Amino acid sequence: MLLSDLRTGEKGVIIRVNGSGAFRKRIMEMGFIKGKTIKVILNAPLKDPIKYKIMDYEVSLRRSEAGLIEVVYPEINKKQGILTPESSCNAGLSDENTPVEEHSSKNKNNQVNKKVITVALVGNPNAGKTSLFNIASGAHEHVGNYGGVTVDSKEGRFKHGGYTFKIVDLPGTYSLSAYTPEELYVRRHIVEDKPDVIVNIVAASNLERNLYLTTELIDMEAPVVVALNMYDELKESGSEFNYQKLSKMIGIPMVPTVAKTGAGIGELFDTVIRMHEDKEPTVRRVHISYGNVIENSISRLNIKLEKDKSSRLIFPRRYISIKLLEKDKDIESYVSAVSDNGDLFASRNAEVKYIEETLKEDAESALTNARYGFIAGGLKETLKEKTNESDRTRIIDSVVTHKYLGFPIFFFFMWVMFECTFRLGGYPMEWIENGVAILGDFIRGTMPEGMLKDLVVDGIIGGVGGVIVFLPNILILYAFISFMEDSGYMARAAFIMDKVMHKMGLHGKSFIPLVMGFGCNVPAILATRTIESRNSRMITMLINPFMSCSARLPVYLLFVGVFFKPYASFVLFGLYFTGILLAVVSARLFKKFLFPKEDTPFVMELPPYRMPTLRAVSIHMWDKSRQYLRKMGGVILIASIIIWFLGYFPRDKEREMLFDNQISKVEARFGENEINEEQKAGLIEEVEDQRNIAHQEESYIGRVGKTIEPVMRPLGFDWKISVSLLSGMAAKEVVVSTLGVLYTGDSENQESLEARLVNDTQADGAPTFTPLVIVSLLLFVLIYFPCVATIAAIKEESGSWKWGIFSIIYTTLLAWIISFLVYQIGSML
Repeated sequence: MLLSDLRTGEKGVIIRVNGSGAFRKRIMEMGFIKGKTIKVILNAPLKDPIKYKIMDYEVSLRRSEAGLIEVVYPEINKKQGILTPESSCNAGLSDENTPVEEHSSKNKNNQVNKKVITVALVGNPNAGKTSLFNIASGAHEHVGNYGGVTVDSKEGRFKHGGYTFKIVDLPGTYSLSAYTPEELYVRRHIVEDKPDVIVNIVAASNLERNLYLTTELIDMEAPVVVALNMYDELKESGSEFNYQKLSKMIGIPMVPTVAKTGAGIGELFDTVIRMHEDKEPTVRRVHISYGNVIENSISRLNIKLEKDKSSRLIFPRRYISIKLLEKDKDIESYVSAVSDNGDLFASRNAEVKYIEETLKEDAESALTNARYGFIAGGLKETLKEKTNESDRTRIIDSVVTHKYLGFPIFFFFMWVMFECTFRLGGYPMEWIENGVAILGDFIRGTMPEGMLKDLVVDGIIGGVGGVIVFLPNILILYAFISFMEDSGYMARAAFIMDKVMHKMGLHGKSFIPLVMGFGCNVPAILATRTIESRNSRMITMLINPFMSCSARLPVYLLFVGVFFKPYASFVLFGLYFTGILLAVVSARLFKKFLFPKEDTPFVMELPPYRMPTLRAVSIHMWDKSRQYLRKMGGVILIASIIIWFLGYFPRDKEREMLFDNQISKVEARFGENEINEEQKAGLIEEVEDQRNIAHQEESYIGRVGKTIEPVMRPLGFDWKISVSLLSGMAAKEVVVSTLGVLYTGDSENQESLEARLVNDTQADGAPTFTPLVIVSLLLFVLIYFPCVATIAAIKEESGSWKWGIFSIIYTTLLAWIISFLVYQIGSML
């Protein structure tokens, strides 16, 4: 019977994992091994994927992948006597039967007096690794309740116990194999950068699965301290865990911690200090026993490696032998590069054949089973579990992933996010806008006339002030995204959207970077590293710019708030939905013509729901506001000054004299007659407007705008709009700041930018901004040219400028075509 044949609520015992390659390796590392009981929890709304429970955690598989796993009912298993990891492996832990040797850290004598300790944080996704990093170092990295938040290493420093700790937060990983870029990165960091101590963060609520990574660290002979994080959840479940006993058994100190409150952090780093000073009594070197058959093969390969005295290996020989038996491609490449031992691989192949013929299973499965047997043996003696079938996670999931309610709930949540972003953000936005106006009026009234006053009022306040007013809206957007990530709902959104993603040719994990793109495309593109398939990763990167990042939000809010205010939230939702639709169509095209290979099977852990802390959400919002304000004082300020400079020069003295003479004639014509004062003021204002228009059109930026206007005119854009779009290539917020400079060019005119846009007219008197022009403009901003930082991220993650340039050309050309069709068809209606 296949796992996919089980119905909701049924249990099965795994008897065989079929298939090959990365998928088989990954699910075995995640606990899908012979003898393990697995339960069907629920189906996604579209009947695919399916959520299962194994080893007291939840994971989702597509129905096609579940069809590769053979199971039997538990009652049949009892009759047939299928072995479990505990009974099939002779690696049960005790002081009598565990091979050990005295621990001696490399270069320890040289490190004792060093007052800086380098600590690498290593752990599974969702184990609380980044939370511990934040609470320990005071850093403000984003914490999310799903895999892949940490997509690169981050460093922090703090002082404790007379030492300065340099903490490196490494990407979350399930193992140290060569399955994903994260696993290779973590493994290379451990052996090449050689941190003084590794803190292995283990989710105490899911010990069996999390300790698999610990077994690999044991094989690497790394100096490890285990942080039993989320220990409060283990105690609340009613389970009892004698971690001191297990610590002595495996020779690794264990410290209970609760990263979100800081409990146990001090003791953890006290233990790190003792480890560094070689004073930790529990530390000893333990070798995992893989059973006589495999151990004999490991020993024979060790002898082969030891014969080659010329090679200086950065990995322990035993670890290399184990990985060679697992056919680890990265280790094979490494050994080939550093060793002249020509018959090593022939010996490896012979040993693999010997293991498989003797044990009647492939070597990779045998090694994985042995590691889980090692873990199971230790936990059998130290852990007494109590389970609660009607837990909070299952109750919530029965609603939010329901086959009828799942999608409506998701779309309703997205609509609420946009509604709150616009409605709630409108009040503080108005306060900031009034503050900017008061500041502008104050400077107008106090500074003497001249170029400096024009620069401050029109360039800096008009440009930066036009963008900073949208800070509250961006904070509200990030608050919602942070809540979705921290609570665990984001992983459920990926679960219910997997079948849709699959139809697009993408992996379900692609959904998380795409939703992250609503905040910022750059970290979203970095987050694609969690997607194992390169094809899916590349497609996700290339369609991510269609997700409307927060940089586009000021442009949307400016025009939507002015021209579509009664139904602003629906227009906003429509823009975001259009971006998603374009991403879907583009993904299908890319899948068919650029990346036609099959995608990687869907395997994704579904973490338990956790209530986001106010502190975590506040930190996330503060970090984003700080980034936004830094951008105000950086790229947007510089861009505003450059735009102002290009719009202010050159100064044509003859033209200025001509308009001054016209104003003098008007004043002379009306004289001091107060009766006609209003008419005189109106004529003078008309001359001033003509002066500004003439100056802007003859300025440097006007010349640039006039040059590109013929290309943009079919979309309904005049030269000012064209220039603002050109400047938006650096950062989309610059579109608003450029409009602020161009449309508030008269320092005596105190109208807001919104009013100037509404009242602006063309030469024939027709309004510049009609609803059709606004729709065309918003669609163009949505689609065209990702910002420079996004292009750089695509280049770095793809490894080639080719894909960065492709993204520029594809998005800009698509933006022009869609805006052209909308404007031209709309004009004919």
